[in-house]
Amino acid sequence: MSDAMSKPRAARIAINAGLLLFLCLYALIVLIQPNYLEPGLFMNFLRRAAPLVILAAGQLYVILTGGFDLSVGAVVTFTVTAAALLTNGDPDATWPVIALLYLMGAGIGLFNGLVVAFLKVPSIIATLGTMLWLNGLALAWSGGAARGDLPENFRNLGRFQWRDVALVGTLPMAVLVLVAVLALLWWGVHGIGYGRRALAVGDNPRAAELAGIPVGRTRITAFVISALAAVTAGILLGGFSGVSVNAGVGLELQSIAACVIGGAMLLGGRGTIWCAVWGALSLFALFTLLNLLGLPQALRDSIQGLILIVAVGLTAWRSRARN
Repeated sequence: MSDAMSKPRAARIAINAGLLLFLCLYALIVLIQPNYLEPGLFMNFLRRAAPLVILAAGQLYVILTGGFDLSVGAVVTFTVTAAALLTNGDPDATWPVIALLYLMGAGIGLFNGLVVAFLKVPSIIATLGTMLWLNGLALAWSGGAARGDLPENFRNLGRFQWRDVALVGTLPMAVLVLVAVLALLWWGVHGIGYGRRALAVGDNPRAAELAGIPVGRTRITAFVISALAAVTAGILLGGFSGVSVNAGVGLELQSIAACVIGGAMLLGGRGTIWCAVWGALSLFALFTLLNLLGLPQALRDSIQGLILIVAVGLTAWRSRARN
């Protein structure tokens, strides 16, 4: 009973720590640029952070089951590339193409899940192979350069804003998408039995199997959700930034780092959606702060690597302390 009660307490501490880190980083941003206190600018911050937050929340499903999904960045790149080439600026093609992209994402997630669940390939190897395959396919299809064109109604999903909205000033469509997606992902982890099954699989897959939990199906579902979240992130990122063959580069590691920074256990068995949310917002706030300070991209990557190492070390330390 004491162990069962310790997990909710640990989750609350992780959530509070992630939120505290975000507030500290955002306070530093405000010290440099006081206008970030304005509601409209904060909404713009959330709009730009939305793809990473959604990606991290989807990645959390895989991490809860004890795995990694290194293919999500490649799924984002392929989503942007495929959307541009298939729509080619035609607004009438936007919604059929978006439906096709989600079918593609479900297929990629299903493939990853089947390889991990039934072929017993470690998730880091299986999804690394998928990442290389998708990146190569995107480069071959696009010829290695940005091609095609995203129609206006597609791009509006990532950049459209309602103005003169009470309290917030401007309300980006991407923020509404973020709230809706997070509500669904929160419900999947905390509102139904799937979340408990995922935690059990990540904590001890053999014990979960003996208890009658469908381990394979639970893992497959996690990879499908992660891929669908990556497609959503790709749609928003394409709408906000336009067509790029490097749209998803590095996002797989950022999504993992965000979950760990927020307090999720890398080897599975512990974590909440809020771990992913606060971790992703903290990471994006750090990137914003480094940009405001004028630091180069290479240094930003180095700092991200150090943060990931420290976060993993703290997670391992917490795990040993708990055991």
